[in-house]
Amino acid sequence: MTEQELNRVVQYVTASTSYAREMVANIITVGFAELAALANTSTQRFERETLLEYVHRWTIVKTGQPEPLVREVLGCAGRWLDEFYEQLAREHPELLKGHEN
Repeated sequence: MTEQELNRVVQYVTASTSYAREMVANIITVGFAELAALANTSTQRFERETLLEYVHRWTIVKTGQPEPLVREVLGCAGRWLDEFYEQLAREHPELLKGHEN
């Protein structure tokens, strides 16, 4: 995901919620970065729901933000998370199980 795409996600989520841009940017950046890191380093295969739950949990721990806040922000960014997941499925099919191309 490019910096421009990430900024678009942050703008959308910030406009859709009552949270500060910096907080939204931090949550989204941490969540998306972990998803990318998993694709590059993991040898374990994940189903979509398991992978996204892990990203939520990781983001909660790394940002120190409350669970409802992180879930709302990442949920609002869900369209982009799904697009990123689809990109990972194309580029790293060995990471994802239960995904049909």
